[in-house]
Amino acid sequence: MKILALDLGNFKSVACVGETENCSKVEYETIVSSKEGLGKLLEKHRPERVVIEICPLAGWVSDLVREMGIEMQVASTNEPRSQWRHVKRKSDRRDALKLWQRSAVGDLKQVHVPKPEIRQWRSLINYRQQLVRRRTRIKNHVRALMLRENLSWARGKSGWTQAAVAQLEQLAQSLAAVSMSELWRGELRLELEALKGVNGLLREVDKKLDRLGKANAGVQLLQSVAGVGPRLAEALVAQFDEPRRLKNGKEVGPYLGLVPKQWQSGETERLGHITRVGNRVIRALLVEASWAGLRYNPWIREVYQRVKRGSKERRKIAIVAVARHLAVRCWAMLRDGTRWREPTQTA
Repeated sequence: MKILALDLGNFKSVACVGETENCSKVEYETIVSSKEGLGKLLEKHRPERVVIEICPLAGWVSDLVREMGIEMQVASTNEPRSQWRHVKRKSDRRDALKLWQRSAVGDLKQVHVPKPEIRQWRSLINYRQQLVRRRTRIKNHVRALMLRENLSWARGKSGWTQAAVAQLEQLAQSLAAVSMSELWRGELRLELEALKGVNGLLREVDKKLDRLGKANAGVQLLQSVAGVGPRLAEALVAQFDEPRRLKNGKEVGPYLGLVPKQWQSGETERLGHITRVGNRVIRALLVEASWAGLRYNPWIREVYQRVKRGSKERRKIAIVAVARHLAVRCWAMLRDGTRWREPTQTA
């Protein structure tokens, strides 16, 4: 089999090409990281398989390779074998050769690259979370300004009602008009304008996501779960994409990074924090929904209390366990196309 392994870069990429029957003879070639450059490379060598690592360029590269009817392998970068440790020399050629060798012996852990529409959907969901974090940073900065100037301000959501923001606007002034002793008023004005801008962007993104969610049967299906809202439902549907590619529910936790790290040697076994591989946005949404579900969903409360064992120190452990159980059930609902059924309560 002829394999072409690519070490992708933002501007240039290095290819390693060779036949598996003669592993000692491989060729290297550097190309421009573009569709035109990759197309010419594939036409020149006509490989039976192309191998890359997951990266921002992986989407259009996978699309182009599959359009040409070539087998595509996209390797994960989270496993230790994909990382370079304790090495004296590392180069693009060595990276490409390592990919080629691992593909030749069948030692690659592959990741799923969805269709362009799903990738765009995922990107918009992640962009919304970036806007939320941006809004939080602005609010924290405004609070820091008020504390610095010894001005009292309401805590929590009460500090961001329309009346509260109107009071802030009265304190704010144009930066060009304030004196040296009141520069903070100009800073406050700029931050309030930035906050309005971010809120406007969030409203626009939410409207588009709501339209997409209403047109998607999977999103509507998951919202039959008490505590699961549109933001978590759309994130899970976009992430799982093709639910049946996961063999069973045991693969859901590791896929989302919601299982503990494990260190085992002989009779010693230690479990650490969760692995945190995969999409952190979904983990955050799952934990948030799990906390909210304690009020609305009897099954979530039962799982939480069972794992918590009456100990306040196990609250975080319990809520992560709830998030993992919830993710598994949502995956099963998408796989089978069934609505939420309240599980039988354990004694």
